[in-house]
Amino acid sequence: MKGKGGSMKPRVMIVEDDLAVLEALKLMLEDYYEVIVALNGREAIALYEKFRPDIVLMDISMPEVDGVEATKAILQKDPKAVILCVTAFAAHRGQEILDAGAREIIEKPFTRKYLLDRIEHYLQKQKV
Repeated sequence: MKGKGGSMKPRVMIVEDDLAVLEALKLMLEDYYEVIVALNGREAIALYEKFRPDIVLMDISMPEVDGVEATKAILQKDPKAVILCVTAFAAHRGQEILDAGAREIIEKPFTRKYLLDRIEHYLQKQKV
């Protein structure tokens, strides 16, 4: 299975400012995907341009540029970008990020299997 960038693995960008959560997500994904890391929304926008990941896992609450604004900015540049919101705050800001264009919300806590299933769902849709 090849990612957009020609690598053998699809690219997944994790956008997360909590280093413990970031590390946990990386451990869940790095065996299956090429993982790109952004620590805030501003970095996510720049790294999306550079690497064009297949899937973006976007946190909502971050410093500088939050997940809602980063989602809007990425989708302005690439309307086909697949952004999945990964958050513990779905009840508070979930509708806001869906309105911004995120495909779905993956609410913390979740299992590795659930996360991998959701990523694979969207990767399969991209192939069609």
